[in-house]
Amino acid sequence: DGREGEDVTANLWTIADIPHAIKGAPGVLEVRGEVYMEKAAFAKMNAALEKDGKQTYVNPRNSAAGALRQLDAKITASRPLRFFAHGWGELSEPLAETQFDAMHRLQKLGFPLAVIVRCKDAEALLVQYEKIHEGRQKLPYEIDGVVYKVDSLALQQWLGLAYSTPRSAIATKFAVEQETTTLDGI
Repeated sequence: DGREGEDVTANLWTIADIPHAIKGAPGVLEVRGEVYMEKAAFAKMNAALEKDGKQTYVNPRNSAAGALRQLDAKITASRPLRFFAHGWGELSEPLAETQFDAMHRLQKLGFPLAVIVRCKDAEALLVQYEKIHEGRQKLPYEIDGVVYKVDSLALQQWLGLAYSTPRSAIATKFAVEQETTTLDGI
């Protein structure tokens, strides 16, 4: 409803990348991340569905979202879902003093991470953007852009929010990939 989402906890428990026990974590730790399907696993799943005469899926991103929203966790468990952490919410104590170090602490606690690089200036950010943009087809999963975050958590706190969006982060999207289709008839 825009404020409260669906309870997909039982489905998340079926994803092997999400640890079931966490040693050394703060008493309260809300991990935020993304559930996804690797491109090869998606293709394999679609091939098996097609072989069985079942409906196939259009893309890994929507398929992962649909799998996570299943009412039956057994269906979710049958899908090749993966997870990586990209941040956190409520904490009882700070994870670290910087974004980079906090993310690596999450990794030490057992949560996989997406590509995270610390850049020292704007030029390094642009170089990293180009590197990711040029190599994105080689990644095992689909991405649609890059997120830049201020590294200092104290500075993130000071910058605050603009409505509900953090002023300490910005997302840049890649140009949409397009293909031409020929309509032969209706």
